[in-house]
Amino acid sequence: MKSLTPGWHGESVVAVPPLCRNTDFSLNGAENAKLVRSLEIAGVRTLLYGGNANFYHLPPSEYAHTLSLLAQLAGPQTLVIPSAGPAYGLMIEQARILRNFPFPTAMILPQQGITTSDGVEAGVRKFVETAGFPAILYIKDEGFIQVENVAALAKDGLLSGIKYAIVRPDPTEDPYLRKLVEHVDPKMIISGIGEQPAIIHLRDFKLAGFTSGCVCVAPNCSTKLLTALHRREYAAAEKIRGVFKPLEDLRNAINPIRVLHEAVRLAGIADTGPLLPLLSNLEQKHHDQVAAAAKALLQAETMH
Repeated sequence: MKSLTPGWHGESVVAVPPLCRNTDFSLNGAENAKLVRSLEIAGVRTLLYGGNANFYHLPPSEYAHTLSLLAQLAGPQTLVIPSAGPAYGLMIEQARILRNFPFPTAMILPQQGITTSDGVEAGVRKFVETAGFPAILYIKDEGFIQVENVAALAKDGLLSGIKYAIVRPDPTEDPYLRKLVEHVDPKMIISGIGEQPAIIHLRDFKLAGFTSGCVCVAPNCSTKLLTALHRREYAAAEKIRGVFKPLEDLRNAINPIRVLHEAVRLAGIADTGPLLPLLSNLEQKHHDQVAAAAKALLQAETMH
């Protein structure tokens, strides 16, 4: 497994894959390995297991086993990042387990409600102290943590990165992100909402890279989008972005995690199996349109 390098945020598309499970909800090692290999073959070198992997509902008793599997799956040039949380007590217990593994960082999942900005900062500090490495801060909702608290964490070297994923009707109009890049080096911030806002986030806000779930279906296309953005070839990037839109629109309309989980299976990439409760698999009535969008994206992958 690869260690953290200073510019890791933009070296590769940051894949956020699902976790493949057997019918009894146990992890399916062979299918997870198949998914990881398909990404690595296409040059994707950063795997972040978070929301799409449903780390939110991972039983504490399975945490160490899951980390062990993820550590084994990756090749020597692949950076694997697990998640912890979202509740404070859970993330601290998980931090103690993470100390026994070779992961150089972990992402703290965002807690919904029952939080204050100062409390989130204090929780991140305690997590980093307990885990023994810097953390990735996941900012998904307005009001979760103020920019000043984020800046304090970054200044003290407690953050390895920031995943920014507040959805805006118009991503060019984002006062929070504008303020964030004024207080924190934008090269440590990753756009966290897939390919659709990536052009604006990297071009206008100078973020380092982007996360993607659909990269699991079309890793070469997603990688070419990142390359085009680094080269400032925005017309080419816009054309590539368009091939992801049909599947991303379905994810936004139905549910991002559930649609991706099914899309990976229906495209024939890997058998993802059942989603861990409290989530459930996509209803059969949506399968045809998700399969069509996933296969169209797969076809675009072979043409690029």
